[in-house]
Amino acid sequence: MLTANLINNNIPRLKPQDTVGKALQLISDFKLTHLPVVADNKFLGLISEDDLLDVDAEDQKGSIEFLQESLVQAAVQQDAHFLIAVNCSIQFDTNVIPVINAEKDYVGIISTSDLLKALGNFSGANEIGGIIELEMERSQFAISEISRIVESNDCTILHLNTIVHPETGMLTVTLHINKREIATVIASFERYDYHVSFYFGIHQFENEIESNYRNFMHYLDI
Repeated sequence: MLTANLINNNIPRLKPQDTVGKALQLISDFKLTHLPVVADNKFLGLISEDDLLDVDAEDQKGSIEFLQESLVQAAVQQDAHFLIAVNCSIQFDTNVIPVINAEKDYVGIISTSDLLKALGNFSGANEIGGIIELEMERSQFAISEISRIVESNDCTILHLNTIVHPETGMLTVTLHINKREIATVIASFERYDYHVSFYFGIHQFENEIESNYRNFMHYLDI
């Protein structure tokens, strides 16, 4: 999915001639951290709520033009993958990400709520299935073997994500598979000496039922 597909047309833009008071009101109304400043359809930058709040009350009737040096130069190209916008949002700590073209013309803006929905669809969060998390050395990671183990249990990997822990160098592999009955998959990974650090699925519920049953029988023995 490209950034151009996520543009939100309801979020306003500012002109350099707009007042500080107007900018603060729009930021408050739309619950934003920043707003884009645009002149002659050229993107000038993002103005932050913090910079606007630093302006003395008596100067809030003045234009935002004098804050131009404080504008944040954060934007993504309209033909970029939406994950670039996610990174931009994190890097600049903003809940809006301007979209521009190669000539720096302002195309629109993306909200982080729209990004979150796109991330949910991208990661398959709305798809039914089980979650298995493996922890391993980076040298142990082999997609082909992991896929073979999952598929040998008549399951399919819907999504796979990896995270490297900077402190330990260990790799965490998160698998989203198409079935919630994951007991046999977990057993297969453990049989091949994979460390299963977390799982979510029917297997978890069965473990809880078994634990509750043992506790109940122990209670009866007392």
